[in-house]
Amino acid sequence: QVQLAESGGDSVQAGGSLRLSCVASGVAVSDYCMYWYRQGTINRREEVASFGFDGTPTYADFVKGRFTLSKDNAKNTLYLQMNNLEPADTAMYYCRADRCTAAGEYYWGRGTQVTVSS
Repeated sequence: QVQLAESGGDSVQAGGSLRLSCVASGVAVSDYCMYWYRQGTINRREEVASFGFDGTPTYADFVKGRFTLSKDNAKNTLYLQMNNLEPADTAMYYCRADRCTAAGEYYWGRGTQVTVSS
């Protein structure tokens, strides 16, 4: 059974930092494309950052220079370090794993809430 368990969400002031974690079981983060997505109250779910099939991290324009994606294969965990947080970053953050193709198996976690106040 595959599980992705996110944690690390919290309420912070603008300019603050958080580190999100996604602990995977049933899949190896080293073998899957791994993503962080987010969804605010009025927005559709949007991709924040990802490790593609070649292991290169990519970032959405709205987080470049502020967020850093990393993973620890030994702990089977994906991380998202978020610095200089803005109120616009307020959202539920989700971890996703897939086989790097549009079709095929994919898995979502249940999310962790990040709230940034001004």
